[in-house]
Amino acid sequence: MKLQLSYTSKPFECGTDEAGRGCLAGPVTAAAVILPQNFKNSLLNDSKLLSELKRDQLKPIIEEQAIAYAVAHIFPEEIDHINILNASILAMHKAITDLHKEPDFISVDGNRFKPFGSIPHQTIVKGDRKHMNIAAASILAKTSRDLYMCKIHDEFPMYNWKQNKGYPTKEHREAIKTYGVTKYHRKSFRLLPQQFQLDL
Repeated sequence: MKLQLSYTSKPFECGTDEAGRGCLAGPVTAAAVILPQNFKNSLLNDSKLLSELKRDQLKPIIEEQAIAYAVAHIFPEEIDHINILNASILAMHKAITDLHKEPDFISVDGNRFKPFGSIPHQTIVKGDRKHMNIAAASILAKTSRDLYMCKIHDEFPMYNWKQNKGYPTKEHREAIKTYGVTKYHRKSFRLLPQQFQLDL
């Protein structure tokens, strides 16, 4: 299925998406991207449908050709305080705020969002598979978050975040069971299938 450039024909429509919502550790990360109206790239798609190599190839292309882009992290302490849905929306709002060009429309992946000032928006289920600006945001969010998880892997290598990126893999949960939790874990999440006493 060929992606459309955007939801509207407005010249400064931004797409926004998040990565890491279902993780046990690390931030939830969002990106906002405004693509030029003549943007074309046959590789561009939802980041989840692309290999790591293709995401890494697309990242500098998006950054070089976008009219504006920004990425924002919301970290575990705040996720635990406001919940993951609010943290995901906050990350998207922060990314939009950091754009050096104010958008005139916001296309949002998913079905939940809160108004951003007076700028009109539209939520689009699986928007990252339908619209290029949302797909581009999904790639910047994913690659930026993966880079962060690889960085903190060196501090706690026993969790293998370099590989699992904080997602609830069997290996990650076994490490939590063996070593307990870190400052990077989301304490409000069910870190083990049968949550028992953890050293929080």
